[in-house]
Amino acid sequence: MKTSTPDSLTAKLKSRIVLLALFVGSMWAVFFLSVAMPFLNLNEHGVVPRSLGGLQGILFAPWLHASLGHIAANTSGLLVLGWLCMWPDIAGFWRATIGAMLGAGLCAWLFGAPYSVHIGASGLVFGYGGYLVARGYYTRNLVSIVVALVVVSSYGLSMLFGVLPIYPGVSWQSHIGGVLGGVLAARAGAGAASRVRMR
Repeated sequence: MKTSTPDSLTAKLKSRIVLLALFVGSMWAVFFLSVAMPFLNLNEHGVVPRSLGGLQGILFAPWLHASLGHIAANTSGLLVLGWLCMWPDIAGFWRATIGAMLGAGLCAWLFGAPYSVHIGASGLVFGYGGYLVARGYYTRNLVSIVVALVVVSSYGLSMLFGVLPIYPGVSWQSHIGGVLGGVLAARAGAGAASRVRMR
């Protein structure tokens, strides 16, 4: 059984802080670029439902935001929930990120209104929430269960209303897809961990 030394814990903290700062910071960098150079029309590269070219938004949409308020609102969720996804290992963060991006993007592309453009990282935020709650269910690990309960108590109500089509201009399709992608990522992660234990 491995025990973490203070040095190894410090190294883990630093690597996670740097990764999360670069990840979220890159979104802010793109936002400031779009403000400074509006002629680039970066937000047009979001998800455009049932358009072949609109599929590019599955990759680009999380880095595109309509306003300062939009990216600021997503940043807190990205930082808090993204941080929780990084433990016990960084692979969980990438698993949740990929699952949320694919789920949010595909659902927006399949079910979004014609000629609409879906942008923003809220699908990732919802995906991280779905991943953390589902991870507690699938792993039955005490720490993961506690984290899941904290997420439900802190974000549950806003996530519930966020997946309902009640707010004009809000991509509830991305939110639902993000949650589904996060849940599937947690299921895949739990399956991979069980296979490792069985070897």
